[in-house]
Amino acid sequence: MAIYYENALDRTFHALGDGTRRAMLLMLAKRGPLTAGQLGKPFEISQPTASKHLRVLESAGLLSRQVSGRTHRFELVLKPLEEADHWISRHRRFWEGTLDRLGDLLNEMGKGAEKDD
Repeated sequence: MAIYYENALDRTFHALGDGTRRAMLLMLAKRGPLTAGQLGKPFEISQPTASKHLRVLESAGLLSRQVSGRTHRFELVLKPLEEADHWISRHRRFWEGTLDRLGDLLNEMGKGAEKDD
């Protein structure tokens, strides 16, 4: 059964959840626009499997596609990655602050327990 993600951030994280798709994005970041064949070749996967990965990336807005005859050329789109980075950064600050306060509390509790001994 397929899962459909309605939220753009959910689609981005879903797309990034697969190592092959992350590697495809890295190839595009390093080399610029590439064809579907070029993106699938290093992974020893079938053309339909490569196409499925590309559709997931495209539906997440991470790729743009230019079609010229039978050639499909893909280019990296950074906006969804920037939005994911913003979400991660915001939550990292929250959790780092929360964990710092928890550490302070545990230190204080430990000092109190040492006095009782």
